[in-house]
Amino acid sequence: MSEDLRPIVVRPGEGTTVQGPAGGPLTFKARGEQTGGALTVIENVIAPNDGPPVHTHEAEDEAWFVIEGDLRFKLGDEVALAPAGSFVFVPRGVPHAFQNVGDEPARILVMFTPSGMERFFDQFAQLSPDAVVPQAFKQIGSEVGMDVVGPPLAASDS
Repeated sequence: MSEDLRPIVVRPGEGTTVQGPAGGPLTFKARGEQTGGALTVIENVIAPNDGPPVHTHEAEDEAWFVIEGDLRFKLGDEVALAPAGSFVFVPRGVPHAFQNVGDEPARILVMFTPSGMERFFDQFAQLSPDAVVPQAFKQIGSEVGMDVVGPPLAASDS
């Protein structure tokens, strides 16, 4: 183990919180600089009916654990329901999106490996309140190896 790399414990309510791109707060639980570049972990609150557009990641695999709520995921050509307690994994390069299909905010744990997506969320959180979210998502995403390839599920698979 690197001398600079240490075990971490992030307790409930801890971590740096920013405004996330899907209608709720996003809390960093582990950043790349804490994991030697191996992993980024965020806790994300997703507003009802909200979720990102269909997109791919060039360099990161992504996984989710649904803590609270009911989500549905588009993974390639498949759509799958994921209620609380579900785990979902998508390898890099596979088009994917998710949507909160419940009436209350959903809470998910999102993991990227290797790390790197922090840059997207950091930049997104700095947008002005009047920013056009779909355009910002596409622009900022393209800078970090994320390609938007379709609309959110609410628009494409209602």
